[in-house]
Amino acid sequence: MNVTPLACIAAYENLSVWAALLDKINVFPVADGDTGANLRMSLAPLRECSADIGLAVSHLRGVGNSGNIAVAFFREFFQTDGRTLAVRAEKARDKAYKSLAEPSPGTMLEVFDALALLLDSQQEPGFLAIRKALQESVLSTVHRLPELAEAGVVDSGALGMFVFFDGFFQIMSGEERHATPLTELFADSLQVRSSFFSRETNHYCVEAVLLPQQQSSEIFSRIAELGESAVVQPDGAGIKVHLHTPDPLCLREQLNTFGELVDWSDEAMDPMVQDWNKKSFSRNRIRVMSDSAASIPLELARTHGVLLLDSYILAAEQILPESLFSPEVLYGLMNAGEKVTTAQASNDERHLHYQAACAQYEKVLYLCTGSHFTGNFSAAMAWKKEYDLEDRLLVIDSGAASGRLAIMTILTSRLAEQGSAADDVVAYAQTLVEEVKEFVFIDELKYLVAGGRVSKTKGFFADLFNMKPVISPEADGVKKYGVVKNRAGQLDFALNKLSSAGCADHDLFILLQYSDNKEWLQEEVVETMAQQYPDAEILLVPLSLTSGVHMGPGTWSMAFARKRR
Repeated sequence: MNVTPLACIAAYENLSVWAALLDKINVFPVADGDTGANLRMSLAPLRECSADIGLAVSHLRGVGNSGNIAVAFFREFFQTDGRTLAVRAEKARDKAYKSLAEPSPGTMLEVFDALALLLDSQQEPGFLAIRKALQESVLSTVHRLPELAEAGVVDSGALGMFVFFDGFFQIMSGEERHATPLTELFADSLQVRSSFFSRETNHYCVEAVLLPQQQSSEIFSRIAELGESAVVQPDGAGIKVHLHTPDPLCLREQLNTFGELVDWSDEAMDPMVQDWNKKSFSRNRIRVMSDSAASIPLELARTHGVLLLDSYILAAEQILPESLFSPEVLYGLMNAGEKVTTAQASNDERHLHYQAACAQYEKVLYLCTGSHFTGNFSAAMAWKKEYDLEDRLLVIDSGAASGRLAIMTILTSRLAEQGSAADDVVAYAQTLVEEVKEFVFIDELKYLVAGGRVSKTKGFFADLFNMKPVISPEADGVKKYGVVKNRAGQLDFALNKLSSAGCADHDLFILLQYSDNKEWLQEEVVETMAQQYPDAEILLVPLSLTSGVHMGPGTWSMAFARKRR
């Protein structure tokens, strides 16, 4: 059974579709709600492996506990060295175990065990046989760890590997994808019990790459002793380290005694699962879905129960889902002259998203990016025509992107949270399509010129005379509203537009979006608007990275609307 690039891509896309659910049920080893995000980040290079699987595998970089274990497995499993898949599965399973200081039962290791055993015992088993064996291995995790038993859920990392292999072996076997939905296979173990309490750890998650002074067989175990949830594995000439520690500064000093740290990050691990589950969306008669091209950070989407369909950012030989790409890294690369591009989700991935959403919720309202900017609306309507026989996916072409789309999504989801009827939620969304306004303030035209959205001549003269255009993404394309000289002119323009809107303070919702200029917006724009509109709701969020790539560093935006009374 030879691994195909299409199988790797299908596996990643299936994982991406269910990542939000993986985050929601992530309670082990720490209930920090990031298993799905970490797996998406760690395995993202597989989405671009159509030309060379080996090259994609070489770009795999683990993030988090689950991501590092998965990378240890797939670096071996996807080797193109002529060995059988059964042999590679066994060797990959062993690599995953060896990467852990203390391998734990009830995790994704159960899935690796089951896969290696099945492939070794049968000659190319069929898709349904593989699915059944892996399903049983995931279901067993509920009873293998006290945290999972208390929460009443399967292990999120194990489920992540199930959905990955589900997509992978469907393509490898050539069998149809009309199998039992995930929500039925694991129906009683995909919701954290309300009684579950995620405990504070006061720990940090550390990711580092170490170039050791000298190689030895003992160095891996000695590093693993420095923290908890240790995953330590070779990474080229270096050592990839994942550890949980209460004192990252002390850990850094200890690692420096082994060699040179060439990469380092530490992040506080705050329990998130209990916060998500305290907020119930059971009243919602309809769930809202939108695109990451809306300026809605992942945490804000989670707060309002919004389903996000990601696009992708490609930069400096890395590809990541838009919602997981760091704005600081992105604009740093752009300012350094690196080529950065965007890519839409494939039609297969889009269709899987619609299917998964309708499997989980009775009604889903998809507020998609304007059809002038992406093919999301046509893709959704094509899927709906063929598969949505019960009319569960309702689709609105917002005609918008970035801030306009964000406000439509946020305000519509708030109405849905109140338990309003689906028809009322849809009607309100359609009203917002007409009412929400947005003005985008461009710092330099060269990025729009590079993307072919402005002619080189216009871009040259605009930059030459320090002209900063004001535009708005609307249903029929980008419209120009004016030109200003500097930031002060941009702020005056924005204030004039708010004043002419004639909204009472308490009715006004203002969404401000930053690129690499958060500090200025926080200190100048937000403060000024808060003084002039003291009762307005003002929200400051990152500009959609898709918009940021096309419009460049220095860009900022203001969207606003009258809130529903």
